Amino acid sequence: MDTTHEEEQRHLSEVYATICSLHDELTRDLEQRHATAAKDLRDLSEELRPDTAGIEADEAMETLAAIETLNAVIDAYNQRHDFALERLSRILVLMRQPYFAKVRLKMRPGRPARDVYIGAVGLTDRDRTPLVVDWRSPVAETYYKQENGPTSFTVDGRVRNVELELRRQFDIERDVLRMYFDTTVAIEDSLLLGALKRHHSEKLQAITSTIQREQNEVVRHEDVPAMLVCGVAGSGKTSVMLQRIAYLFYRERKSLSPDQVYLFTPNAVFGNYIDSVLPSMGEANPQVFTWRTFVANQGLGDRDAGAHASVASLQRLEQLVGQIEVETQDMREVKVDGIVLLKAAQAKSALDKFSRFPIGPRRLALTRDELHLRLERRLGQLSRHSDMQEEMLGLDVDEQVEIFGETVSPEDERETIELTKRYVAHRFAQAHDDIDDLSWLRIDRIGSRMLDGQSLNATEWLWLRLLLTGEGIKGARYVMIDEVQDYSLAQLMLLSRYFGRAHFLMLGDEHQAIREGTATWDEIHKVFTASHGSVTELALRTSYRSSPEITAMFSSLLSDEERGTLSSVRRAGVMPAVVSFEDAEEYVCYLQGLVGTEQDRAGLCAIVTADPRRAAWLAKQLGDGVQTIGRGDALPASGVVLLDLALAKGLEFDHVVIADAQDWVYGDDELSRRKLYTALSRAMHEVTVLSQGKLTPLLDPYMAAQEGEASA
Repeated sequence: MDTTHEEEQRHLSEVYATICSLHDELTRDLEQRHATAAKDLRDLSEELRPDTAGIEADEAMETLAAIETLNAVIDAYNQRHDFALERLSRILVLMRQPYFAKVRLKMRPGRPARDVYIGAVGLTDRDRTPLVVDWRSPVAETYYKQENGPTSFTVDGRVRNVELELRRQFDIERDVLRMYFDTTVAIEDSLLLGALKRHHSEKLQAITSTIQREQNEVVRHEDVPAMLVCGVAGSGKTSVMLQRIAYLFYRERKSLSPDQVYLFTPNAVFGNYIDSVLPSMGEANPQVFTWRTFVANQGLGDRDAGAHASVASLQRLEQLVGQIEVETQDMREVKVDGIVLLKAAQAKSALDKFSRFPIGPRRLALTRDELHLRLERRLGQLSRHSDMQEEMLGLDVDEQVEIFGETVSPEDERETIELTKRYVAHRFAQAHDDIDDLSWLRIDRIGSRMLDGQSLNATEWLWLRLLLTGEGIKGARYVMIDEVQDYSLAQLMLLSRYFGRAHFLMLGDEHQAIREGTATWDEIHKVFTASHGSVTELALRTSYRSSPEITAMFSSLLSDEERGTLSSVRRAGVMPAVVSFEDAEEYVCYLQGLVGTEQDRAGLCAIVTADPRRAAWLAKQLGDGVQTIGRGDALPASGVVLLDLALAKGLEFDHVVIADAQDWVYGDDELSRRKLYTALSRAMHEVTVLSQGKLTPLLDPYMAAQEGEASA
């Protein structure tokens, strides 16, 4: 009889019962508050007159005061309701799994050790006694350090030295304790090994319970201006990035909101794949972009996204920006609803007023201020026009309340003019935004002259606007870039300045750069050292995705030195299959048979091609047996999918079929090596390599090693 298991099950049952009790209590409380609030709102609403037309001014004011009271009641109710819902969301997370680990810590010599249970979120009971400690809390760091005996954690900048007497992991589902493990060494992490056996899921899962020591160093690292994480294929880079975001939300809960965090993903398929991780930990997703959606969000979706912009173009724009001569034709009118408020010539004269300064942030800031003043004078003139005054006087009650906060009835011409000024300011408020946004300046026309007639792509346009104004996105505090090795130097130069006030976390693998002309690690260091002062570099060298057999295959594409630093913690699996076909019909027949077999198996099989054209051709050959994945599509939980390598970036599958491993697709060159490395490393359990013709020479060392082992 395992008395430890019985004791832990009893504790789990008690905690779960408390969680369920808190859930029921909070649900009842929410229902009661909702009913009470609904009654209060009905009572208050019945006291209001729905239509204030034709009533005396005093009565109208009383009605408006009652509306304000009603709004205050609604705001107070919403605040209490949101707080209760946040607590309920934490409870719902814990009802799936109350906790996943426990540490026994001796906080002070001579005092009894204390048991701390760690879960995806924290929760206290009615007496505010901790039931479960959030994995991001300082004391939980002792679990992730995996150091029995003397260890430490940091609270509010102070290091607390403690002794870790026990580190226990649990396999729990709701109120059932399946197993427990006492472990200290990362590679013997039983929960990790159990998790690695599982099949692919259509959504990336949180790794909260299985974060390893090297991953924890990234997740809990002190805040730095720029961090670059170099991780081998399958080392959990994306998962670590999401855990880092969750950690930042926890640590800066009072000051950091999701809209201040920008996450760049390689494609929309990948964005769909990761979108449930943070919500599963009770956190909201940050702002998620691909490069294309980012430039579209800046109003540039109708042009070349600039992924291949040249550094030379950016440098030329920077060299010439202070020397350009702005012409009247470079200006636009400022107008709203077809009414011209400022002419192009007026914008030009405002710019010329500060000609003692070169074109740049200072001159543009002064010009904006001048345009705002001229706009105010223009709006003042409009407020004296009889047609505008008639428009103001013709407003209905609802419009008056919206604009003025009350009903109005001017008694003389002076009051009419003053109210018309407020009306005009409201109606043409967009014009002030247009001035701030430089809509009066034809940036394309200016930039095209600077680049000898060349049209500006999105990267060049944003860069020139940045040079002119010195302004990027001010509200961003953190920018996360996944698969950073796929960004060009020009893209990273723009991001480093456009988010100049934000801290960066960049994750990638140089060996997975599948496009020509992307930035090297040295170039990334130079760019962000110049913009942020320094770059902190960390490494993830352990592969958790692929079996040792698959890891051996893709690591054969690395140098001897690099191969020596890479390791897999998975248990032995299936040897990769390599098959070449001279006959196209035989090749297609083999693939069709493979698809039929995979449809009857658990897990997800991916047929990966080097480019979209090959994927389109195979889709016709394989028919309905496969699901072709396009941009923005979500992955299924099982079956067979067909996609090109660019869309497979960052994803993982139970079985990967490299469908075009022939020598004319993957030649003996550096870019082909990186592409093949990326494609092979998507696999978790099985790899099948097919070539329609002669096999790529990149696999010759691997094939020779396998033949040598077989003959030995």
